[in-house]
Amino acid sequence: MSVVLDASALLAYLHTETGGERVGPMLEGARVSAVNWSEVVQKALQRDVCIEGMQQALRELGVIFEPFTARQAEIAAQLFQPTRILGLSLADRACLALALDFGLPVVTADRVWRQLKLDIEIETIR
Repeated sequence: MSVVLDASALLAYLHTETGGERVGPMLEGARVSAVNWSEVVQKALQRDVCIEGMQQALRELGVIFEPFTARQAEIAAQLFQPTRILGLSLADRACLALALDFGLPVVTADRVWRQLKLDIEIETIR
């Protein structure tokens, strides 16, 4: 079964953080929004991690990078009000929009997402 990975889940995997071991088996067929990929790259660069070849290595593990579409942009905008109280960022909402658009479960390290009342399955890795 395919899932949508939030940046926090992918970062946990890449940096062998708590919960990251749960992400590895999900990589084959996992989808990542281009917005979340930007967040992953930004965080990697902040840690002085060489990003050369990182995307290709993840593709070889089966990760699918999805463009942020106009439809997903609209979904993310509609999620602003209901998620505002939880402080979700645009990247968080882009991840959720991808999951809603594809009808897939979403995997995150952000426990606050458990409070969301959306029509998708949300799995937290921590």
